[in-house]
Amino acid sequence: MTDSKDFLTLAREGYVATVTLSRPEQHNAWHPQMGLDLEAMVRTLGNDEAVRVIVITGAGKSFCAGLDFGYLRDVRAGRIAPVPDPGPGDEDLNQRYSYLMGIPKPVICAVNGPAVGIGLVLALFCDIRYAAASARFSGMFSRRGLIPEHGITWLLPRMIGLPRAMELMMSGRMVDAGEAERIGLVNACLADDGFHEQVAQRARDLAENTSPRANRIIKRLTYEATTSSLTQAVHAFYRELPDTLASEDFREGVQHFIEKRPARFTGN
Repeated sequence: MTDSKDFLTLAREGYVATVTLSRPEQHNAWHPQMGLDLEAMVRTLGNDEAVRVIVITGAGKSFCAGLDFGYLRDVRAGRIAPVPDPGPGDEDLNQRYSYLMGIPKPVICAVNGPAVGIGLVLALFCDIRYAAASARFSGMFSRRGLIPEHGITWLLPRMIGLPRAMELMMSGRMVDAGEAERIGLVNACLADDGFHEQVAQRARDLAENTSPRANRIIKRLTYEATTSSLTQAVHAFYRELPDTLASEDFREGVQHFIEKRPARFTGN
């Protein structure tokens, strides 16, 4: 099933929903309305029990080439009214893009081409990143007299280490997919040929062969642990353990292994 908005398309296959940034003629340049529509769509998918994995990718040869400067010119010239800016939230996982970290299921970013500026920000806030071999990454902020956006000064050092993050943010240089894989910016660099099919296969495996309940808790506990102590993380595990051992997904996880058959997880 496929659905669409002005800047996005949504396709579903089994338990996987794929959201595509769909402005290929503009290299999927980021329009504020795209951001609002993406958040609304992803939050809806996050609450949809028929969806277990969300994939975000781009149409054409780019993932997202950064901010739509044509939109800015039109606003400044008075040709169009600006899209309302919701401003920052009050919770860590309710900021402009960090809401992706609060979605209770895996969010995969399939970076099919250049991810620049806000495109890099969007990719960083997803849980898992796969890059096509031709993909490239850059904040470009310092090269435009800007500063890194939306909290990636907090996020990027936790992903790739402080020295690497500092160098990438200060230089604004372009990083190819191979280097991105080596430094941990992406989980894997995949061949351009059949890239989307390779990502779809990994997404299906995640959706069909792992427990939605376990992944929901893993995601929450892992992000909580980024701002907690080891003791707090251990206590959080013990709080979750009794209900986990009593869950349907735990029983199914054991049973399908014993019976040597595919898993039939329910998420309960």
